[in-house]
Amino acid sequence: MRSGPIAVLDVGTAKVCCFIARREGDRPRIVGIGHQVSRGLRAGGVVDMEAAEASIGQAVHAAEQMAGETIRSVVVNAAAGHPTSHTVDVEVAIAGHAVGDGDLRRALDQGHAVNGYGERELIHSLPVSYAIDGDRGIRDPRGMYGQRLGVHMHLVTAAGGAVRNLRTCIERCHLDVEGLAVNPYAAGVAALVEDEKDLGVTVIDMGAGTTSLAVFFGGQAVFTDAVAVGGGHVTNDIARGLSTPVAVAERIKTLHGCATASADDERHTIDVPQVGEDDAGAPNPVPRSLLNRIIQPRLEETLELVRGRLEASGLERLAGRRVVLTGGASQLQGVREIAALILDKQVRTGRPLGVRGLADSVSGPAFATAAGLVVLAGASAPGLVPAIETKVEPSGLSGRVGQWVREHL
Repeated sequence: MRSGPIAVLDVGTAKVCCFIARREGDRPRIVGIGHQVSRGLRAGGVVDMEAAEASIGQAVHAAEQMAGETIRSVVVNAAAGHPTSHTVDVEVAIAGHAVGDGDLRRALDQGHAVNGYGERELIHSLPVSYAIDGDRGIRDPRGMYGQRLGVHMHLVTAAGGAVRNLRTCIERCHLDVEGLAVNPYAAGVAALVEDEKDLGVTVIDMGAGTTSLAVFFGGQAVFTDAVAVGGGHVTNDIARGLSTPVAVAERIKTLHGCATASADDERHTIDVPQVGEDDAGAPNPVPRSLLNRIIQPRLEETLELVRGRLEASGLERLAGRRVVLTGGASQLQGVREIAALILDKQVRTGRPLGVRGLADSVSGPAFATAAGLVVLAGASAPGLVPAIETKVEPSGLSGRVGQWVREHL
């Protein structure tokens, strides 16, 4: 359980968001928020180091000013590098004694050491379930007796180059990367209730550059994947289809766009400025039906790709009949209805539930990932696995003294 300030960064294609929180009772309270338009990033990956560094630095500075804190390390989302799931089963001998924390650590470390992902970097290693002497389905084996302890693990990896580029940008802002978490897992930690995690649910995080998904079952994430299509592609389609600047297309999408058709779309018109014309140019009224005919096919394609990834995983039955949408693109009118139609599931919009102190402007589904990072960074709730934790704790007096020296001197 952390006692100092908690700092996180949600680095996305459309925005960079920094939250600073302090522990307050059983849940953290947000005390600093920094929010900047993202520069130098595409599909969650860095394409311009200097621009990305500037966006990150501005967001962090704004959060520090609001919180009255100077932060030294952050927990960051890993949206780039196509996060991919792997499953691993490992066993360790326990020689008939009661399972303790050291036995769990040995089993988890053995799972970390499985070298089956080449140049990809390990982001998460989540214990899904345990087994003792072949008796599976155990959630917490501590205190139980047996000869062999097994663990079924869900590993998430991402392309090493993309992760290193992001880490380098953050380090150039004089910050250490304390840990990483993929978007749909962090969003699920913030937006899901316990019954959803237990019974089966799919979290779909609809960002500007990517749309990612995570399946939760039995209280833990068991699968993650991503497709390189997001809300920014809808904006670009509008800009091309209506011959308007991208900034105007984003505003029109937000104010007037809808993923489903309505009866008055033909009668309702929108004034759409043309590319290269000044504000004094001739009016260009466009029926809203044309705008929605551009939006709907792209969103249908995105959700069909998600459905295909879910079906290919073989976990569709575990995922149950429930879908929770997060991310900025999920706020577009009609997305919930079209998702229910294409995925044939019950759909709701997810909002941050696990933190206090969020203003109305940052309490929507677009900030679920950042809120989930805060929960993970300061995780202390029973049963919550801090997925960012990959370091082995030092054992013995000399190891603890050495760590204290490194942290404080």
